[in-house]
Amino acid sequence: MDQLATTIAGEICLSKDHGGSMKKWREIFGISQTELAKHLKVSSSTISDYEGGRRKSPGILVIKRFVDALLDIDKKRDSKITKQLLKDFRPKENVFDIHEFNKGVNGKTFAEHIAAETVANPLRLKETNVYGYTVIDSLKVILEVPVHEYMQMYGKTPERALVFTKVESGRSPLIAVRVGRFSTEMKPAIVVLHGVDKVDPIAIKIAEVEKIPLLTTKKPVEEISSILKKFED
Repeated sequence: MDQLATTIAGEICLSKDHGGSMKKWREIFGISQTELAKHLKVSSSTISDYEGGRRKSPGILVIKRFVDALLDIDKKRDSKITKQLLKDFRPKENVFDIHEFNKGVNGKTFAEHIAAETVANPLRLKETNVYGYTVIDSLKVILEVPVHEYMQMYGKTPERALVFTKVESGRSPLIAVRVGRFSTEMKPAIVVLHGVDKVDPIAIKIAEVEKIPLLTTKKPVEEISSILKKFED
């Protein structure tokens, strides 16, 4: 339960759209603004203002109360959504290798550390911060992981880099990211294609449409993990 609460709160805190993330989680739990407001003892307009971005970004205490309220209300409903989420959040062995940073790392700095070349959206890379990264076996995620479980690759927050290994051209991983966005309403801050010689134009096009910096690197994954270790919790 604590892991789930931390995951939800972490995503909201680190999201660029706090209100949108709050709304998403409220809707995932199937809770109305009125019911949530009553539980929190605030007005429905307060919830609406947060979700619509009309109120100052919530602090950690507000987010904690919000997440606790979602879980408390769901508990009264036999924890139906909580049980499903706990099941879905269980990491897939040998598919998602999730790492969290102890602070934000600028996209350009991240790229330099892993000796990466930017093949799409280089200007956005400088404006991007990542709070972790996930190494993904691209063959296994496409063949073995259902779309509705793609949320697992985002760890505590989608503001992270997804590093796809065993890549041929990059088309399949980018399609997976695009399909996953429609399923989970999440997209990564950066996508890295590992070991690819030539990136498929379709992959580049998807990255451009989704406004995701797309990088390539051939640095061994073990070296990448060792280099990035200093940023981790």
